[in-house]
Amino acid sequence: MLELKNVETFYSGIQALKGISLNVEKGEIVTLIGSNGAGKSTALKSISGLVKVGSGQITYKGNDITKKQAHETTLLGIAHVPEGRRIFPKLTVKENLLMGAFSVKDKRAIEERMERAFKYFPKLKDRLEQKGGTMSGGEQQMLAIGRALMMKPELLMLDEPSMGLAPIIVEQIFDIIRELNDEGITILLVEQNAYQALQVAHRGYVIQTGAIRLEGYGKDLIQNNEVREAYLA
Repeated sequence: MLELKNVETFYSGIQALKGISLNVEKGEIVTLIGSNGAGKSTALKSISGLVKVGSGQITYKGNDITKKQAHETTLLGIAHVPEGRRIFPKLTVKENLLMGAFSVKDKRAIEERMERAFKYFPKLKDRLEQKGGTMSGGEQQMLAIGRALMMKPELLMLDEPSMGLAPIIVEQIFDIIRELNDEGITILLVEQNAYQALQVAHRGYVIQTGAIRLEGYGKDLIQNNEVREAYLA
């Protein structure tokens, strides 16, 4: 479904990605793990078109999307839930969700997508008129994922969904990630909690200083001594 070939990305002349190559097959959960500043978030931004790729190629379902912008990749079926949730704090829950369906004109389709979001996050249904910025961190994360589901994505990219959340909420988020995948959504997950990520993922990549250092099945990476010492200790 998704393939990166020798992708290099720069921020103000500083190289953030150093020729990374990876692939995500349809129906998989693939995770990227690594320390802060390793390039995980930049990889997702490069795919979704939030940052410009310097060189290399990104293909989605066989089509070159290397130079696509964010609004274009969204229309192709790629939803990106960014680090820090990035909801609209002054908009209500309902308004935030509707922003996720900005390209949908059919009111019935919008209602169906909203009900689907409520299936995973029933609390949102009770908070429709509440301003997003007044919600707890866990609720805002649920809203951010719910907004992404309004796009009816085939590929869902999640950047640090567990950041700053209580353990019980983290468990809920990862349970929902499994459910979404079981329903056919392919997931690319960036996560600081390496153990949780590798438990849920079919495969994983380890990024260090902008380059892929290790890759393998999630269960195998959990047992890898280098991974255990660096990320699971």
